[in-house]
Amino acid sequence: MSPTCLLPPVIALVFSPLLLGVINRTKARFAGRAGAPLHQPYHDLLKLLRKGAVYSRTTTWLFRAGPVVGLGAMLAASALVPFGGLGAPLAFEGDLLVLAGLLALARFVTVNAALDTGSSFEGMGASREVQFSALAEPALFLGLASMARETGAVSLGAIFASLSAHPWAESGLAPLLAAVALAIVFLAENARIPVDDPNTHLELTMIHEVMVLDHSGPDFALIQYGAALKLWLLGSLVVGMLLPVGPGSAPAGVALAGGGMIALAVLTGVVESVMARLRLLRVPQLLVGAGALSSLALVLAFV
Repeated sequence: MSPTCLLPPVIALVFSPLLLGVINRTKARFAGRAGAPLHQPYHDLLKLLRKGAVYSRTTTWLFRAGPVVGLGAMLAASALVPFGGLGAPLAFEGDLLVLAGLLALARFVTVNAALDTGSSFEGMGASREVQFSALAEPALFLGLASMARETGAVSLGAIFASLSAHPWAESGLAPLLAAVALAIVFLAENARIPVDDPNTHLELTMIHEVMVLDHSGPDFALIQYGAALKLWLLGSLVVGMLLPVGPGSAPAGVALAGGGMIALAVLTGVVESVMARLRLLRVPQLLVGAGALSSLALVLAFV
C-alpha cells in the first residue's frame, strides 16, 4: 500500500471540522454579521473534551456506546473514500456497500442511544431519523449503483478514476443526476436545511439534534466530530462526481478537490440562508424525488 493512500483519511480527520466553520461563516455573512472564526469548531471540540460527562440513571451501556461506536464507524468509513485522485487505504471491490453499511451503523447506534434515555422527545427524533433515512438510503444506493454501471467498476476509487477519464459529454446526464441526488442526500443525512435545522432549539421540530440532547462533555464531542466526518465523506462523494480527478494528479488533484469541498460548504451555507426548513410532511417528498433522480440515472446508465 502506497503511503499516499493514507492521505485521504488524514485530510478528512484534520479538515472536516473546517467545513462547519465555513458554513457558519457563510450564514453569518448573509445575516450581516462577522461570524465566528473558521477554526471555532476546533475550539468547541476541545472545550467539550475538557468537560465532564453526566449520565442519567435511566440509561444503560447502549447510551455510552453510541458516541464511541458512531465515531468508530465514521473513522472506518474515512478509510474507504478516495479524495483528489488519491486512492483510499481500504479500497476493494464492493467498498461502496461497506460505506453505506457504516453510515447505517452510525445512525443505528445513535438512535439506540436516544431510545435508551427513555425520553419522549428523543424517541420522537429517533422515529423521524429512521423514517427519513429509509427514504435517503435508496437514493444513495441507486446513485452509487448508477455510477458503478456507468463506469463498469464496483469500487469507489475505480468509479471516480473512470469518471475522470470520460468527459461529461460522453457520460451523458447520468453522473449529473446522480450528483444532484447525492447532494440532496448530503443535506438530509447531515441534518441541514431544508431537511433539518442544526441550530434549532424547538424540540417539536428537531430531528437529529433532539437525539443527542442528553449527551454532554466528551461524548458530545465524539458525536460532533463524527458528524463533521460524515459531512466531509458525503461531500467527497458529491465533489468526486462533479469534479472527478484521475489517479496520479496530486497535489493539483487534492487542491482541486479541496476547493470543491470549500465551495460545497459555501453553497450549503447559502442554501441555509435563503431557504426555510421544509415542513416535515414535505421532507419525504424531497427524498423520494432524490430517489427518482438516482433511478433515472441508473436507467440512463443502462442505455
